[in-house]
Amino acid sequence: MKLLLSSLFITASVLVNVLAAPSDIPAGTGTPSATGVHGGFYYFWQTDNQATAYYTNSYNGTYSLQWSGKQGKRVGGKGWNPGTADRVISYNGTYQPRGDSYLGVYGWTRNVLTEYYIIESYGVRNPSSHAKAKGKVTCNGARYEILSALREDQPSIEGTATFEQFWSVRTPKKRAGRGIRGTVDVACHFDAWKSAGMNVGSEYSFQVMATGASFGSGSSNITVV
Repeated sequence: MKLLLSSLFITASVLVNVLAAPSDIPAGTGTPSATGVHGGFYYFWQTDNQATAYYTNSYNGTYSLQWSGKQGKRVGGKGWNPGTADRVISYNGTYQPRGDSYLGVYGWTRNVLTEYYIIESYGVRNPSSHAKAKGKVTCNGARYEILSALREDQPSIEGTATFEQFWSVRTPKKRAGRGIRGTVDVACHFDAWKSAGMNVGSEYSFQVMATGASFGSGSSNITVV
């Protein structure tokens, strides 16, 4: 089954509910979209198959992604399903983008349907450039810009729908490369969004520390704890 992502960079909303769900993705076969559980963590991998991309689950909360190509949309990572409003997520590893890409927490809620991103680093282009600025917040000693966008008639975890998309983007972004690490306090961002009139839903779907990629090439090897 071919799954289509939104045309807007890698902020695409994803048809999660119709993905295949094998228990693992063997090394070297990154193209097929899949979700499941591996090493005690939920994993999510989505590609539109328009470019080369290899997603691999490793031990515990570790995954790797390598990608290349002048088109295509890919996003993958490890985390939890369901997510929570108060999780503190620590991560470390290597993130080396050459083009349009991001590294951050990615998730969904239902009741109200909401797609959200907490961006720690990105490649050439800020992935929230289409969204409207709503304010700023300091979490774990770092400044983030808060933004929102209305996504109309786009793919979602509930099929084609209209929904809000929320963003926190670290400013300045973390320096990409070897030895990238950090901590994301999800509650800090959710509270800041609420104060800005941005209310996520009360039912949590998946919540992963994801690498997303569009134009260009790159690699990541990230461990979530």
